Amino acid sequence: MGIIEKMRLDGKKIFVTGGARGIGKSVATAFAEAGADIAIVDLDIEEATKTAQELEKNNGIKSIAIKTDVTNPADVDAMIETILKAFGRLDVAFCNAGICMNVPAEEMTYEQWKKVIDINLTGVFLTAQAAGKVMLKQGGGSIINTASMSGHIVNVPQPQCSYNASKAGVIQLTKSLAVEWATRNVRVNCISPGYIGTELTLNSPNLQPLIEQWNEMAPLHRMGRPEELQSICVYLAGDTSSFTTGSDFIIDGAFTCI
Repeated sequence: MGIIEKMRLDGKKIFVTGGARGIGKSVATAFAEAGADIAIVDLDIEEATKTAQELEKNNGIKSIAIKTDVTNPADVDAMIETILKAFGRLDVAFCNAGICMNVPAEEMTYEQWKKVIDINLTGVFLTAQAAGKVMLKQGGGSIINTASMSGHIVNVPQPQCSYNASKAGVIQLTKSLAVEWATRNVRVNCISPGYIGTELTLNSPNLQPLIEQWNEMAPLHRMGRPEELQSICVYLAGDTSSFTTGSDFIIDGAFTCI
């Protein structure tokens, strides 16, 4: 069997949080194209259902949509129960849901700070923890968390201290879980994307001046595309990455090199 065949994900069962659109949808599409069954987890159940139906139709796999608040432990437990009932097991978790608020630190309210930390960091912990419990019982699995280059640098000119702190936390959480679960065959890695031109981002009038500044600063002078995150996630989800755990993959077009 060649390396391309070995990298397929046939028979694997995967959930993707924040999977209805953007990076989550793009990576879920790659998982489905590689043969995996996918649970699209999102608060927007209508869009999640559309994405799940699209994946089934285009790839001949099984896909379900689950409405879940990743900051709510009961919701996360119910999500896992639904996945196990539908798929019978869980092989891969892509803990991807996140938000960003551009608010100056001196003006940020406690509620704004807490919302970003709850979704971006606590939400990743809760979903990774829930997935890890299942995988530890099964004897193995792979967890992929979405961090950010913002866990390595301070973005300018936008003020986003809560986002940066949350993503730095995701990176260290990933490494901690990887070490704790290393001998029990549960691998934990994260990706740290740079600026990615999702449909939502590119169509936001408020972000256009920022995008121009980001592109001027970037070595490649452009934003990344969601599909440019697909291959690394397929690799981390599959068996060819069996020696890869505790790693943070920066995919930013060399932005953090400057």
